[in-house]
Amino acid sequence: MFSGLELTLFLLGAAVLGVVVFRMFQLPPMLGYLVAGILIGPHGLGFADDSETTRALAEFGVVFLMFSIGLEFSLPKLSAMRHLVFGLGVAQVLGTIVVAMVFGWGVAFVLPQLHDISWPAAFAIGGALAMSSTAIVSKMLTERMELESEHGRRILGILLFQDLALVPLLIIVPALVKSSGNLLVTLAWASIKALVVLTLLLVAGHKLMRSWFNIVVKRRSQELFMLNLLLITLGAAWVTEKAGLSMALGAFIAGMLISETEFKHQVEEDIKSFRDVLLGLFFITVGMLLNIHLVLQHWWLVLLLLLGPVLLKFGLITGLVKLFGSSTGVALRTGLALAQAGEFGFVLLNQAGGLQLMDPLLIQVILAAMVLSMLAAPFLIANADAIVMKLSANEWMLQSLALTQLATRTMSSQKHVIIAGFGRSGQSLAKLLDEEGIPYHALEMDPELVQETRNAGANVSYGDAARRESLVAAGIHRASALVVTYASTPSALKVLYHANELVPSLPVIVRSHDDTDLDKLLAAGATEVVPEALEGSLMLASHALVMLGVPLRRVVHRVQTARDERYTSLRGYFHGASDVPDDNDNLSVRLQSVALIEGAHAIGKTLWQMALVQFDTEVTMLRRGKLRVDVQPDTVLQQGDIVVLRGTAENILRAEQRLLKK
Repeated sequence: MFSGLELTLFLLGAAVLGVVVFRMFQLPPMLGYLVAGILIGPHGLGFADDSETTRALAEFGVVFLMFSIGLEFSLPKLSAMRHLVFGLGVAQVLGTIVVAMVFGWGVAFVLPQLHDISWPAAFAIGGALAMSSTAIVSKMLTERMELESEHGRRILGILLFQDLALVPLLIIVPALVKSSGNLLVTLAWASIKALVVLTLLLVAGHKLMRSWFNIVVKRRSQELFMLNLLLITLGAAWVTEKAGLSMALGAFIAGMLISETEFKHQVEEDIKSFRDVLLGLFFITVGMLLNIHLVLQHWWLVLLLLLGPVLLKFGLITGLVKLFGSSTGVALRTGLALAQAGEFGFVLLNQAGGLQLMDPLLIQVILAAMVLSMLAAPFLIANADAIVMKLSANEWMLQSLALTQLATRTMSSQKHVIIAGFGRSGQSLAKLLDEEGIPYHALEMDPELVQETRNAGANVSYGDAARRESLVAAGIHRASALVVTYASTPSALKVLYHANELVPSLPVIVRSHDDTDLDKLLAAGATEVVPEALEGSLMLASHALVMLGVPLRRVVHRVQTARDERYTSLRGYFHGASDVPDDNDNLSVRLQSVALIEGAHAIGKTLWQMALVQFDTEVTMLRRGKLRVDVQPDTVLQQGDIVVLRGTAENILRAEQRLLKK
């Protein structure tokens, strides 16, 4: 029998080996964790048991995962998603429970050995199967940068309600064994406790969070900042657990409250290491639940309970998302991502086993099917695009429409520059090209960044420059240059391959981290390679201007002027999902566009009246429709205006609140 330390070391060793092997084959790390758990678990080689230690580590992994997800939300965003969370989410959970109950009764009718499934047992099974894996799905969406996509928002909305629904389900299942009177009392008491705790966390926590973080940050201690972060995360989880709610819900609320502060990005970076390590241990414990001998002995029943619920759940979710007004492609992607079982389903299934609602054999078979569905989930999500293309002819039309829209925007462009990637370097280049009167069009894979920069007047479209079709639609045959502004050698090599195939004579400038891949990129057809260490985005812009025919003296003068002004004209940029914050990110200058929606406080007032200068925030641009309005103190703001702010994260947040408060 292993001690707590020995078991932890053994699990960490298995995790490292599993991830190394699966990374060698370019497979998701979570599959390495799951397979490692299967091999070392009590049903495999028997090196590790499903003990209290492993379950505690697994629970902490889910806690930190939910905290990270909470950082991606804010109270206004959650309010804006209420129709997804409490509309689509409710329909999915209730619909899955009903369909699973009908399916369970059907299976029990066909298989005599399962005739003893009562309706409380069927309800418990339905509740377990209604859950999807927040851990797997959110991690895959993050890696694929799809959290803010249309299907990503629907997936997260449904996952959030599933997490919220776990609490009442844990109360209802045991109460079903008792009388209806006790059920109503139990539910009423649980609702009161949940209301009190959530109100305490959301209202009091919202007021205290920023003030407390300011006190901690002023001590200028990274160690203290980290300790405070762990205290808040685990403290919120403890509060909700003591109230009879899930620990994960408390951690989610803590993350959501911190997302309202200017410390969000620093917290997100600091918590990542804890989350990934503990989440890996969670996946190992899930793999340990799988009984290989049982799967082999009852393979036909496991296969039935794997394919049946997954297909039914996929069809139900796809239909519901479609019913709520989404396109077929979005509905199919949402259904594929959520068709598998989830970690909270194991909690419900274990509870049903403890209440002796069903035969232990049935519990093991369902458990095996759920683990196998989670093993299949990464493959389904990774290949979702290919699957959707085969299932929906309309998706081909939508992809063609997106390329057509891109081609329409660039149809009139001649001798323009195609900018691949619109992060900081891409935006700096675009500013200098604008000042020289040289047209450009950027391709960017971050949909939120595309929308924000387009609102500010940038010529940017959603598209992958590494795809041949995107380059053609961007007008590569009419372009005067192509600039790859992100430092990714594999993607840059794809861009170079397509560019050389389409227009061999087109000058292509590529950015790299250093000179490690310089020869490789030059051999692939790059006209110029600008190592980031030499001078980053400013050198990239100067190469592009010289190549486009701007006199060398003017380029040198402009670069020197930018240096003399301490790069003031290039300071600040729109932050996208791919920007990695550094230790001083909260103090760095950035840009952010703010849309004045109906009822905004600033509508009808002048910029002088708004007095944003008191927040050390500058209005760099004001757009009204397609027109650019002069920024003057007496300029009156109107509904629909796009105000571009420049300042630190904290100051921009305060200025935005001043503009929008009602």
